[in-house]
Amino acid sequence: MVTSIPKIKLYDTHAHFDGSPLETLTVMERALAAGVERVVAVGGSTSLNVGAIAVAGAFPECVRLALGFDRDQATDASPEVYVETLRSLAAVNTLSAVGETGLDFHYHPETADAQRALFRAQLLLADEWQLPVIIHTREAEEATLQVLDETPWRGEGLRGVVHCFTGDKTFAEQLIERSLAISFSGIVTFRNADMLRESAASVPDERLLIETDSPFLAPVPKRSLRNEPAFVVYVAECLAKVRGTTVEHIAAVTYENAVRLFG
Repeated sequence: MVTSIPKIKLYDTHAHFDGSPLETLTVMERALAAGVERVVAVGGSTSLNVGAIAVAGAFPECVRLALGFDRDQATDASPEVYVETLRSLAAVNTLSAVGETGLDFHYHPETADAQRALFRAQLLLADEWQLPVIIHTREAEEATLQVLDETPWRGEGLRGVVHCFTGDKTFAEQLIERSLAISFSGIVTFRNADMLRESAASVPDERLLIETDSPFLAPVPKRSLRNEPAFVVYVAECLAKVRGTTVEHIAAVTYENAVRLFG
């Protein structure tokens, strides 16, 4: 039994919602009861953006909003159309980040060029708005770094997080060199995730974040359940173990980092 939940406050930096009022209410009630004081509701498609807007509107005190279009949308419309859609949404919603966006060559490597174009367009928009960006990358490490390095940053430059990190220590170091935070999800608790736990042990405190990526990737010991923000404590506990510290410390530093990035 987890005994630390009532004693700490947690920040789930990545959760998706389907827009159902009943689901939103029950999930957020359980999150708040578990000590999750802040959640970033993240878009990525038209439906996910709608769900994120709904939960942010229902819980404005504790939910921060990120809107974007992910790699799966890359061939459905042009980057210009997506950017105009985000401009329209931002005109009536307060955004804390752009995302999620990024590259994933695991399932559809044939859309790589379109993915890059959509990713680049949203990086430029985040830079224009001086907002952090939430980045997805899977089997696309070199291409991700290339797009980041080729983007003509202005203002404060690149700010953001690579969410649901699954890479090795070398990739983590390359992202840290580019001023990015790294967020770990329930995958870090999986039995076959030794390499990822090694990466998690190496990330500096000031670049560390935690997330659920709800409703996916429920952590051990909740693997059979639909994931939700209340389960982020298990990610914190796993990180505490692999980093040789306490769950209270992980909760404190990741909360501080998330506030600094998202508000």
